[in-house]
Order: sequence, then C-alpha cells, then structure tokens
Amino acid sequence: MTDLTGLNAVVTGGNAGIGRAMAIGIAKAGGAVSIWSRNADRNAEVVDEVTTLGGRAIAIPCDITDETAVIDAMERTVTELGPLGCFVANAGIVEASPIVDLTLESWRRVLATNLDGAFLCTREAARRFVAQDSGGSIIVLSSTISRYGGADLASYAASKTGVLGLARTLAVELARHRVRCNTLIPGWTRTNINADRQADDRFMAATIARTPMRRWADPDEFHEVTAFLADPKLTFHTGNEIIVDGGYTIY
Repeated sequence: MTDLTGLNAVVTGGNAGIGRAMAIGIAKAGGAVSIWSRNADRNAEVVDEVTTLGGRAIAIPCDITDETAVIDAMERTVTELGPLGCFVANAGIVEASPIVDLTLESWRRVLATNLDGAFLCTREAARRFVAQDSGGSIIVLSSTISRYGGADLASYAASKTGVLGLARTLAVELARHRVRCNTLIPGWTRTNINADRQADDRFMAATIARTPMRRWADPDEFHEVTAFLADPKLTFHTGNEIIVDGGYTIY
C-alpha cells in the first residue's frame, strides 16, 4: 500500500462518486484531505468517514467557477492542514441534451465547471507549489468520453477533452518545479452522476457487453490508483494518462 503520511491533498467534488473515493483513497494511505464542494452536508459526511478511518480531513464549501472562492479555499486549506502536496481536479457536471436542443446557457454551464473550474483550481495549485518550492502532484480527471463520441453529451465531451490539453501543458510547464501532472480517465462507474443510465437496462447491457471485465466499476476501485498518482516518491512520472475502464476503450 502506498504511504502518503504527511501529504496534504485537495479533492474538488470530493464528497460523492469517484471524488469521494479518491479522497478516501488518499486518507487510507495516510494523507490529510481537504474536500472542496458546494454541498456542506455531504462534505461533512466524508470528513466523518475519513475521521472514522483514523485520518484527518477538512471540508470547505467552494464553487470552483468562482475565482475568489478558489483562492480563498486554497488559503484556508494550507492554513489548516499545512503545505499542499497533491491537488485533485475532479469536480464536474453533466447536462445531457441532443445537439439540436442544446442551449448556449447549458453548454457554458458545463464548460464553466468542468474546464474553467479545472483551470482555476490547477492554476491556484500551481501557484502554491511554485511558491512552496516543494514539488507536488496534480491529478486531473477526464473521462473515456474523450476517446469516443457519445450521443447527447457534446458539452461534457468537449470539457473532458479540453482538460487533457490542460493537463499535458501543466506537466510540461511545471516539470522544472518538480510538479507532476497526470490525468485519470475513468470508464463506466456506478455513481449518482449517471444514475439515469444505470436505470436503463438496454444501456447497461450494451456497455457491459463492450467491457471485457463485463461490469461497471465501483467507485472504491479508485482508492489505490489515486494514492499511486499522489505518491511524492514517483518523481519521474508525469504527463501520463491512466485509463481505468475495464478495457472498454480497447475492445
């Protein structure tokens, strides 16, 4: 098991789904976690879960599309936990719509959270890492939708493809500061964000048939890969895209 004792991490959207699993994974490996998300009640539940595991966590209500809120959340994080060691840009939303019905307002709302939010958060993390001169790790969450077309998901696909370019640039630009940036690309995972698709028997059958593992992932299966990507000992691992999809994109 990866040992993250002494590492302080931020996980945006860390109170549900894969984000929650990533926060728990860091905590299980010994790291302290700051949960940034807008839902204070769910934030508190994850803090309690981490505490029960014997770890340390704080929760900070934060709208990642608000530049001032992101800056303030980072300042509070390092004040309460200590120097930043890992930043996980996970928060995201989906608004499904056929392209002919997709409104500009919906398009912009998804891009504002998934791409602009990732930019604001990783920029603030980069500033903190450079100022600390301590090195560090940034993990950006994309999706397998960045590898294929998906009906009704134009805004989500565009945003999750966009973060790939952001992450690659961060990996190159921040390497001189000993800051690594890697992208985690999950496949079909049982979370609330896709509850409607899980309720569709035909869709489930089709996606499971195309997945060599013959099932969807459980969020808890992202514990170890998150700890791996956060591990400060992996000093030469950057610019990588790790796909965890049960083989879906190669089948």
